Amino acid sequence: MLKEFKNFIMTGNVIEFAVAVILAGAVGLVVNGFVNDIVMPVVGEFAGGADFASLKYVLTEASGVAGEAGAVAENAIRYGAWMNTIVNLIIVGFVLFMIVKAYNKTKTPPPPPAPAGPSQEDLLADIRDLLKKR
Repeated sequence: MLKEFKNFIMTGNVIEFAVAVILAGAVGLVVNGFVNDIVMPVVGEFAGGADFASLKYVLTEASGVAGEAGAVAENAIRYGAWMNTIVNLIIVGFVLFMIVKAYNKTKTPPPPPAPAGPSQEDLLADIRDLLKKR
């Protein structure tokens, strides 16, 4: 069983998949930074100077001092952070679409099938028919 597992892990597909997962994590961090630090401040400026990451609907206000007994943390619906996530999803989806589109252009279409000629049986039947006519 260990030998089979070793053979499975050492195949190219598993290693390529592992590299892809690691790169996806790194690209995700870059896209998050791009959305949070570049795109959303520009969108917020056009929306009247709003900081989307801090937009929230507070359900319960915080009370007391954090870390002390009886302190209650703020409970809020952070819809601004959710909007950042939606923009992030749209950007990642668009980039993946462009990558797949470029990849599909690099694939060569399969060659057209060779013109089908008569089969060996057809040729033999023709020869038989010609010999019968004589």
